[in-house]
Amino acid sequence: EVDLEERLHELDLKSDSDIPDVPPPTDSTPEILKKALSGLSARWKNWWIRGILSLAMISGFFLIIYLGSFMLMLLVLSIQVKCYHEIITIGYRVYHSYDLPWFRSLSWYFLLCVNYFFYGETVADYFATFVQRREQLQFLIRYHRFISFALYLTGFCMFVLSLVKKHYRLQFYMFAWTHVTLLITVTQSHLVIQNLFEGMIWFLVPISSVICNDITAYIFGFFFGRTPLIKLSPKKTWEGFIGGFFSTVVFGFIFSYFLAQHQYFVCPVEYNSETNRFVTECEPSELFQMKKYSVPPLLQAILGWETVNMYPFQMHSFALSTFASLIGPFGGFFASGFKRAFKIKDFADTIPGHGGIMDRFDCQYLMATFVHVYITSFIRGPNPSKLLKQLLILQPDEQLSVYKTLKSHLVEKGILQPSLRG
Repeated sequence: EVDLEERLHELDLKSDSDIPDVPPPTDSTPEILKKALSGLSARWKNWWIRGILSLAMISGFFLIIYLGSFMLMLLVLSIQVKCYHEIITIGYRVYHSYDLPWFRSLSWYFLLCVNYFFYGETVADYFATFVQRREQLQFLIRYHRFISFALYLTGFCMFVLSLVKKHYRLQFYMFAWTHVTLLITVTQSHLVIQNLFEGMIWFLVPISSVICNDITAYIFGFFFGRTPLIKLSPKKTWEGFIGGFFSTVVFGFIFSYFLAQHQYFVCPVEYNSETNRFVTECEPSELFQMKKYSVPPLLQAILGWETVNMYPFQMHSFALSTFASLIGPFGGFFASGFKRAFKIKDFADTIPGHGGIMDRFDCQYLMATFVHVYITSFIRGPNPSKLLKQLLILQPDEQLSVYKTLKSHLVEKGILQPSLRG
């Protein structure tokens, strides 16, 4: 066992020595901020830079929410592309001296292929009526998966043809690097958009909970942090982790209360083919209708309330915010381990004081997957509107067959009168 540990340690040191040093990111802080904060210590200077840029990003996020669902989808796509670019660029910088043929071109080609597949699935799923009216789109949707496979197969063949003697292993490293990056970025961003179609509240509450946890954990850690949390992130403390948890749960509960009052946030996002616009109009489901709940006896003695009025969604927000504050940070720890493995401080220097876009969204991807699984497991039921769209795509004889089968079933259950037969 001792010999095995020594061998593994030697291999680890050898692999680390194979990694060239990556040039440190440049300081992209605006000159006006540098001059305004020049008299402060490095610790407080970073505090103010992070704070100012955080407020600017949150303000921009609110503006995009106001502009509607389509702009939010474009934002998600833009963030996905930028995160992909940052991770791929790290691979290119680390192994730049090998000058691998077609590496960057193939990486971006695979990104286009995977996006074509996922977004094509979304178009076929949510824009069926729109597609039905355009013959050129019907062909693309009908053979969408075959076209997607053919595109990917083309890239696969191009990769095989690009293999160069003495660099085979490295090229396969890069092939795997590209596919893991696609899994992290494209798949998760697709789930974010799927969550958005369920209702903007399923998009805003999880994302805002992660942002809240990130900010409050930083604040609690900055002022009260004394106990290190994890070696991968030396600046993370138990004080920040615990303070962030309680702050996020309270924030999620209150934020959900305000969002649940408005159709704009709770209604599923649907595409109106007549107006060519996304609409969020509906009769809110039971999740977003005020109900009276009995307060547990223990809390009655503390609060002095026997009952409380709240939206059922607020109970679900507790699960979402708990995940955001307890499990979500592990996405950040994972990213910290990745950066340590390749001797870099940040993924990029896109945002002064924050690093790259990936540095700010490393926890969001875990959150997106959890929300999607949560909705499909505990929330989503049969959707008559979505089913009707699928039926409208069928040929008239197929629609008639469905109609006869459904009518026969309703007659057998006594819902329709037998006189309606025929």
